[in-house]
Amino acid sequence: MSENRFHPLRLLQALVRPIDPALLLILALLFGYAFILMSSASPERLDSQLTHMAVAVGVMWCAASLPSQRLLSLALPLYVLGVVLLVGVALFGEVSKGAQRWLDIGVTRIQPSELMKIAMPLMLAWFFQQREGRIGWREFVMAGILLAIPVGLIVKQPDLGTSLLVAAAGFYVIFFAGLSWKLIVPVAVVGIVGIGSIVAFGDALCQPDVEWVGMRDYQKHRVCTLLDPTQDPLGKGFHIIQSTIAIGSGGIAGKGWMDGTQTHLSFLPERHTDFIFAVLAEEFGLIGALVLLLIYLALFARGFTIAARAPTLGTRLLAGAVTMIFFTYAFVNMGMVSGILPVVGVPLPFISYGGTALVTLCLGIGILMSVQRSRLANKN
Repeated sequence: MSENRFHPLRLLQALVRPIDPALLLILALLFGYAFILMSSASPERLDSQLTHMAVAVGVMWCAASLPSQRLLSLALPLYVLGVVLLVGVALFGEVSKGAQRWLDIGVTRIQPSELMKIAMPLMLAWFFQQREGRIGWREFVMAGILLAIPVGLIVKQPDLGTSLLVAAAGFYVIFFAGLSWKLIVPVAVVGIVGIGSIVAFGDALCQPDVEWVGMRDYQKHRVCTLLDPTQDPLGKGFHIIQSTIAIGSGGIAGKGWMDGTQTHLSFLPERHTDFIFAVLAEEFGLIGALVLLLIYLALFARGFTIAARAPTLGTRLLAGAVTMIFFTYAFVNMGMVSGILPVVGVPLPFISYGGTALVTLCLGIGILMSVQRSRLANKN
């Protein structure tokens, strides 16, 4: 009888053991923000989003419960599965709104490119760990090839936003593995010159008869719309114009919860997904936006702390890359909503409506918890 009395306590301990309290608190604060904003932006979707949150937390707990080395051992099969599914999309995928991104597997449709956001850094972290102590230019070339294969398949769909996220996730691992600045700086200079040229000669480059090498027309239009949204205020520029109006009209303290005119008069498009940050800025103002930024900064700080203390090269690379993925999501979303980056369909992490991206992000949180748990186990 005395032993049976302690079974619930043991169960609770088993459930809590994989969890990192700091990351759980940060996630709870972000979910709180998501609940408040979704209640205003799209209350009819609130129940569905709560279900997504529950599933995502379950996935997070499962990842946190696995030893980090076990997670790395899954890298190769997950990567191969992801590439095979991407090839399947290219051959048999469903076309929707001009893009071929989904694969019908009978019981449901899946978007394999989402799997690669985690499979890619896992694969490269495992790859470099296998070659620890002998990482040279050949290893970086091989890592580049491993990264280029899925990114190329995703670009072909086309899906610029996801391809950039997958490419960034892989690049972060390669960079943390010791990629020389001598290779990074020339690429950065070329990028800066290219962006500067587009800004300086935008009027000429954005003419209808000018083709941009390597980019589709809709991608060219996104960049041109960013340079001057007023050229098409009721079409391509509508999203950016309405979003910046919402952000600016919020002022310091905002108009108040559920009192945003851009939001509730339906001027703000995609207000529950990609543009939910504009809802935040309109209703809670600069103060509300800064509080959210502080929560994100706490997430980045905790992630980098875990990465710095990780017990192996592979787990350090993985934790660092996952943390940078969170940063990329937040930076790109806020940038495009604010009108300083093209609209590429990247959600605000842990806030925007949707199940797939939320599960992927919470899987990343679970990976950080797993790495932290492994460190504590090695320490003891």
